[in-house]
Amino acid sequence: MAPVAMRLAAQSLSDAQPVPFWLEDPGKPTALPALTGTERCDLLVIGGGYSGLWTALLAKERDPSRDVMLIEGREVGWAASGRNGGFCAASLTHGFGNGLARWPEELPTLERMGAENLDAIEATVARYGMDCDFERTGEIDVATEAYQVDELHEWYEEAGRLGLADGLEFLDRDAVRAEVASPTFQGGLWDRRGVAMLHPAKLAWGLKRACAELGVRIFENTPALDLVPAGGAGGGMAVRTPYGRVAAGKVALGTNVFPSLVKRLRHYTVPVYDYALMTEPLSPEQLASVGWKNRQGLGDSANQFHYFRITADHRILWGGYDAVYRFGGKVAAELDHRPETYLKLAQHFFTCFPQLEGLRFSHAWGGAIDTCSRFSAFFGTTHQGKVAYAAGYTGLGVGATRFGADVMLDLLAGEHTERTRLGMVRSKPLPFPPEPIAWAGIGLTKWSLARADENGGRRNLWLKAMDKLGLGFDS
Repeated sequence: MAPVAMRLAAQSLSDAQPVPFWLEDPGKPTALPALTGTERCDLLVIGGGYSGLWTALLAKERDPSRDVMLIEGREVGWAASGRNGGFCAASLTHGFGNGLARWPEELPTLERMGAENLDAIEATVARYGMDCDFERTGEIDVATEAYQVDELHEWYEEAGRLGLADGLEFLDRDAVRAEVASPTFQGGLWDRRGVAMLHPAKLAWGLKRACAELGVRIFENTPALDLVPAGGAGGGMAVRTPYGRVAAGKVALGTNVFPSLVKRLRHYTVPVYDYALMTEPLSPEQLASVGWKNRQGLGDSANQFHYFRITADHRILWGGYDAVYRFGGKVAAELDHRPETYLKLAQHFFTCFPQLEGLRFSHAWGGAIDTCSRFSAFFGTTHQGKVAYAAGYTGLGVGATRFGADVMLDLLAGEHTERTRLGMVRSKPLPFPPEPIAWAGIGLTKWSLARADENGGRRNLWLKAMDKLGLGFDS
């Protein structure tokens, strides 16, 4: 980075508050009391992010008489669900390309089910009056290199051959720059219907309110300490908390990035730290200089990619690029901030939007998400079908967690549905190896992906071997 560019990037960060922009909203609800004593319920949901909230809500919608409880270790939506980019994608497979590579025969079904899931989210937001800035604006995958233009065009043509191109529009350089003005954009693929923008924390808080209105009993600041068979005539499960205990007929696990209460599942995911910046509101002149009248989400097509979108009050969120794995899969609050990544992101921002030089960032934050080796969620049950889990969303959980909630409820009910018959649902990703092999392998993969970005997308022998094994690392 040139000294002048570095200085300008650093200056843009001088006032940035080290907290997630979304969670500072004045509409944040008051925390609910922690669980004390012994409680019983039909279904216990562990985790107050999207995965747990959707599971609790859908469980009550399916059967209003069911006694549903939800416990959250801190406050609802405080982690990945409340501090992400606010992209709500229809894709259940972490994008068309990943789905085509892994489940080509099922992809039309998966795409249809993903679209239905996104429609259902939009309907739920309206039905419960959730004020979460939901905008069905779509997303443009942007090419910043010539080889990326070719890749996007190949995906567009393949989608057409499969009958999945409805709502897709391929944009050449002039067309994409007419949507959002950046000298780095060389082309794009606009999915007009498959992605919505929203305020992620407000969605979590809206789901919390809707769950409570339906009778879900919610306890915050109540971490689950262990999960064991309850014994006795009921034959359910027992969960110990700091101040109490819950006996439940069935349990749904929505803990995602945090160590699973089912130990054998822990090697299927690793925590990855992702970071983001939020600008101050753009002036009318600054907004005119970038266009963006259709307010789509954007993401570039590199292996180390950026995601960016415009908010309801005309700020730009700019995140991604660095996906940081710590040795041993460490998750800790002190890792939520990484100044060297903030500086890198700021410099990249002004490369993309040089006309916004002088704009400042108001917030800078990071946090852990879970990733698995196939980049999309996996599902299953334990304890003779009394416990269900969904994990491994790899950054696309804002929308896909609702689908995962339906899968968990189907599995707990023992129902054979179109969802549970999917190969994606019935299969597992390959687990990550133990340390230090995991740390070395992830490091080599990241280095190789960066080299591929620098060399026209050409993948080295390591990446080709990983592709054959169906392994990967992403955020």
